[in-house]
Amino acid sequence: MQSSISHYFPSTNDTGRVSTTDPCLEDSPTTSDQFHTTATQFTDSDEYPPSDQVISPARAIFVRALALLCACSLSIGSHYASYTLAPLKSRLSRELGTSNTEFSLLISAFSLNSTWTPLVGGVLASKLGTTVAGILATGVVFLGQVVLLFGETQQSVRLMTLGLFIYGLGLSPLAVVQESIIVRFFHSHGLGTSMAIGLVAGKFASFLSARTSYPLSVAFGRDAPFYVSAALTGFSFIINIVYMFASHWLIRGSGTTLEASEIRHEARRRAVYSISEAMALERVAKKRHVSLKEVPLLGDVFWAYIGLNVLCGVLWSPFTHLAANVLEKRYNLSEATASTQASYLLAGSIILYPACGYLVDRINDPRFTTRMFILSSLLTMFCFAWLAMPPQWTKSSLPGVISFAGGVGFSPLLLVVIVPSIVPLKYVSTTLGVHKALENTGSTIFQTLAGILLDGDIAGHESKPLGIQHLLYAFLFFNVLQLVSLQGLSYLDRCRRGRDRDPYYPEDLLFDLDSDSDAPMHGHPESLHTVEQTPLLSHSIAWDPAHNVCRWSEKRRGRLYAWLSALLIGAAWVLFLGTAWLRLRSTEERGPRES
Repeated sequence: MQSSISHYFPSTNDTGRVSTTDPCLEDSPTTSDQFHTTATQFTDSDEYPPSDQVISPARAIFVRALALLCACSLSIGSHYASYTLAPLKSRLSRELGTSNTEFSLLISAFSLNSTWTPLVGGVLASKLGTTVAGILATGVVFLGQVVLLFGETQQSVRLMTLGLFIYGLGLSPLAVVQESIIVRFFHSHGLGTSMAIGLVAGKFASFLSARTSYPLSVAFGRDAPFYVSAALTGFSFIINIVYMFASHWLIRGSGTTLEASEIRHEARRRAVYSISEAMALERVAKKRHVSLKEVPLLGDVFWAYIGLNVLCGVLWSPFTHLAANVLEKRYNLSEATASTQASYLLAGSIILYPACGYLVDRINDPRFTTRMFILSSLLTMFCFAWLAMPPQWTKSSLPGVISFAGGVGFSPLLLVVIVPSIVPLKYVSTTLGVHKALENTGSTIFQTLAGILLDGDIAGHESKPLGIQHLLYAFLFFNVLQLVSLQGLSYLDRCRRGRDRDPYYPEDLLFDLDSDSDAPMHGHPESLHTVEQTPLLSHSIAWDPAHNVCRWSEKRRGRLYAWLSALLIGAAWVLFLGTAWLRLRSTEERGPRES
């Protein structure tokens, strides 16, 4: 009697790769012994699905293109919604009576939750899988936009803040899910270009939002941009449902490695037929699971990278949200002209993301990535220096706007593609989560403080020239710190690469994390499995855990930096909640305004 189960339950090895020598495919009766033989063919050197599975190159390219299209569509709504408010700052102030602080609280409301949700997003992407985590993230984003729309129609800034708070719960996890999907399908198939396409789709949506929000409000009323945002986030939610149902086909069609959650699901499904096989798959899933307690052990270079993220958060997001109002007040522009010029800040990435991604793939050198980042920092520094000079000297804001657009036009991509040269593939999702959390922490703190600075003690709540001047000086100061941190990151990376020449094994990093022992790891050959050594870029990470990551001094510093990061996140929450309690007014307190 022929077995039909073999077509659906191919045998696997210890890391999840399908064995091509499946006894169930032979012309012989299927017995329990055959299933046991299949399950014992696991080795530590293979993965899942089969590397020798014959997949047409054209089919694989087509399937990966579909996966990239789905990944790009996930963030269109969230990116459009992120920049709906910025061009409307002056109109909201005029018609709803919002102060600079209240507007900054609106922006900070959705970046506040992003100080911790990316950490959960990285863990969720690893534990639940990108499909389930994506459904949760896009659903929350859509709900938040619906609440924001309702609050705006009721002219309630408090309800709008609540909507943006809910929206922020799903924003950063969605970004982690999107980047994880792209990394998963393209880590060895042109990651730089693929990541650039994924990010440029979101940046294009952000540019459209900044460019069209004010014209939409003029043509169809103040509510129109919020209706469009809610509709687009709903569209992203529907696309995520489509991806969830098509994910299994996409994985099989492209030969993509299964995630830990998918391997666990496969193990539960196969447990009905083979307990040994299911136990082997469970071991693979456990190896691919990452815990946040492993983060402090990732080394000095990792923490220098996290510090750089904080400074990027201080510079990028707050300025793009405040730029329209700053340009309007500083250069005496109309609201339409100021919003148009400010939208150009987001236009550079549409062209520069793909170009930068192509160069990263072609040159394939981490030192080139660092030099590009330094160039980006110099361009944004020129922007702040130009705008900080007296307007009578500069006459126009466009040189500064173009310089900032060029600098931010490719640096967020570099911030992502540099991750594989810092951590192994196993830790990419978690590192992306930490990077998002600390970047948004810097953004939330500075955005809230910027609103307080612009208001000062002036009852009229107008952005006075002196407040704007001080704000631009602050941006310039933190840009200089960013440039210094880039030099420090480059120095630490050179030291690590010069010190470490041996291959890096991820399991060595996790020495006895479940125990209280802090003894350095030596002489544990059973842990030296070469699992997931392939980096996303060709330059492999060369750490020797016995002399680098596991050094006492570096371990202590890692734990200290982890605590400081947690304190910084806590400070962002205290600052936001305290400011909201003192400065966020009800509709009656703001008084009647023009409609």
